[in-house]
Amino acid sequence: MVTEAMLQLGILILTLSLFFIMHNIRNQITRPTNRTRTRNNNRQPDPNRHLAQASRHLARARSTSHRAHHAKTALMETDRALSVWPRDPWAHILRAQALQLMGHRAAAIKSLDAALSSPAAKSLSAAERAGALVRRAELKVGVNRRRRVDSGIEDLVEAVGLSGNDSEALCLLGKCYEWKGMKSEAEDAFQKVLEIDPDSEEARTGLDRLRLLSDQKL
Repeated sequence: MVTEAMLQLGILILTLSLFFIMHNIRNQITRPTNRTRTRNNNRQPDPNRHLAQASRHLARARSTSHRAHHAKTALMETDRALSVWPRDPWAHILRAQALQLMGHRAAAIKSLDAALSSPAAKSLSAAERAGALVRRAELKVGVNRRRRVDSGIEDLVEAVGLSGNDSEALCLLGKCYEWKGMKSEAEDAFQKVLEIDPDSEEARTGLDRLRLLSDQKL
């Protein structure tokens, strides 16, 4: 009887020992997983990675037939970057490009407004700021030429002042002056384009239009 009781006690001790051993093994296995999960949960988004992804998708949107898909994906990536860096001007510029490709020109103008607003614009180089000003002017006159041409001219004059010899800005400026009926200013802008780029058909055509208009008035 005593022997049987001792045997049962031994089995109980062995069972408890095995239970505690298995419990410790399980804890050792799950702890690293929990630590990894905690590190992953605490990991902050990387805005630079999202901006790089947005740039790649914008390039694909311009060069492939899946334009809408890549533009939409680029927009999502810029929004992720802006959730961390809400005032980053480059994120707003890339966002504007995505919106423009999707046909949302008014929304693209708002994104460029955010990119060019102080103090965000201070981190842009002169060339980068000039490029954003030209894009905004282009969008403004595209949305409503009659109402926004004056604002477009302001952007373009500033862009030319920042970049110096920017044929794209000067050519668009010439068109804006032409639309305003400012013939001498338009001719001057087109002529400056030809001094920078003698092969510019757009500037040469603009000058031809202005000269034809002058001949008709005579």
